[in-house]
Amino acid sequence: MSPTLPRRRAVCLPVLLALLAACTAPQTADEEAPLPTERAADGSCWAREHVPAIYEQVAGEVLVVQAEIAEDGTVLRAPIYRRTQVPKLVRPRGELRFEAPCPAQMTPEFIASVQRALAARGEFAGAASGEMDAPTRAAIRRYQSARGLDSGQLSLETAKALGLVAVDLSEIEDSGI
Repeated sequence: MSPTLPRRRAVCLPVLLALLAACTAPQTADEEAPLPTERAADGSCWAREHVPAIYEQVAGEVLVVQAEIAEDGTVLRAPIYRRTQVPKLVRPRGELRFEAPCPAQMTPEFIASVQRALAARGEFAGAASGEMDAPTRAAIRRYQSARGLDSGQLSLETAKALGLVAVDLSEIEDSGI
């Protein structure tokens, strides 16, 4: 067995593991449980949601065989690279925070009203069950995504837009409406 064989295995093993890791199915936001809503000192409630990292595949080089270098620093054998597609980070993982109805407001009656309001807008096709189930979260996500918030958790802004939460008159006066 030549002394370069263990080095080749040492180089190939991380590359092989990286390729195998890329074969796992990505989790979608619907598979992850929503993070709990937090109450702020002023009494408002804030929802949090993880925003996954986004990668794109770009042309790059992967080291296949490491260079062999003598003790005096002379290169005995140049490294060997392979051209392939490599992942490039476009957007790092983050956390999204937005004001949301407090858990005490999220009663079955309120959730049923959300379902009916979304159904009236063509976003929800199920029966108003009063449960925050996967179809309800998907309908909320569709409705909010079209308005710039990609989340399955109901925002306070969306609840106001659906006519389900009272709007403070000072908010209307400040906006010039």
